[in-house]
Amino acid sequence: MNTAAVPVERNSAPPGPWREFWHSFSANRGAVIGLGVVVFLLLVALFAPWIAPHAPNQTDSTAFLRPPAWQEGGTATHLLGTDAIGRDILSRLMFGARLSLSIGMAVVAISVAVGIALGLIAGFFRGVLEIAIMRLMDVILTLPSLLLAIVIVAILGPGLINAMLAVAIVVLPHYVRITRAAVISEVSRDYVTAARVSGAGTLRLMFREVLPNCAAPLIVQASLGVSTAILDAAALGFLGLGAQPPSPEWGTMLADAREFVLRAWWVVTLPGLAILAAVLAFNLLGDGLRDALDPKLKR
Repeated sequence: MNTAAVPVERNSAPPGPWREFWHSFSANRGAVIGLGVVVFLLLVALFAPWIAPHAPNQTDSTAFLRPPAWQEGGTATHLLGTDAIGRDILSRLMFGARLSLSIGMAVVAISVAVGIALGLIAGFFRGVLEIAIMRLMDVILTLPSLLLAIVIVAILGPGLINAMLAVAIVVLPHYVRITRAAVISEVSRDYVTAARVSGAGTLRLMFREVLPNCAAPLIVQASLGVSTAILDAAALGFLGLGAQPPSPEWGTMLADAREFVLRAWWVVTLPGLAILAAVLAFNLLGDGLRDALDPKLKR
């Protein structure tokens, strides 16, 4: 006797947190494009020593201000042309991606670490300590960011490390304020009260109970902060206060090419486009992370 197969209905499991996150993130096309550009820049920065056609500071005495390959006078040896002393623009842009992205990520790492610590202290220990920390952050916010960074570098001295510290100080108040606001909203919740009743100490409440629930806005601000750090570091390099020549940093490349704006457009335009692409990509990525991590903005 033949028995007909009876289809068995299976309850589809709810999507996991990563799948739900990617669904919300991928709904923003600009964020996906930004993520692709960021991944591309990171790969270029990581593999620059192997994929760059020339060393970043190698000069060619027969190719001063050589135009890109598609323009009359250009050659395939230097696809994006050369600068005033014969250095390959493409190679310097690739090594500049390594330097500029490292600056942005180092600045964000420093400011996030210090900002989280100060924000947790201000959120948990209310009173005079909170007032002192927040008023100091307000003073930093009242000053123009680039001007404050210039003043700090002028005091510490020009250089890459001092420029990174200056930019980290400039962007620090954003992380302190975000962390403090998130901590104040979390400490009154039931799970914090239960942990406190069970005997959890202050450090455990800070770092194991409250901080993981404050991570979403910090991740979004950090992704946006990388673009701000890259832009500020490039501005300091352009003014001669950041990375010093012959470092292939994008802002320094712009500073070296100022006198050739009319004669050799590629020397100025290409580093500027690299800065624009990196800053725009991180901003789009931050917008997508905000949409995916903020429940109020999920589509």
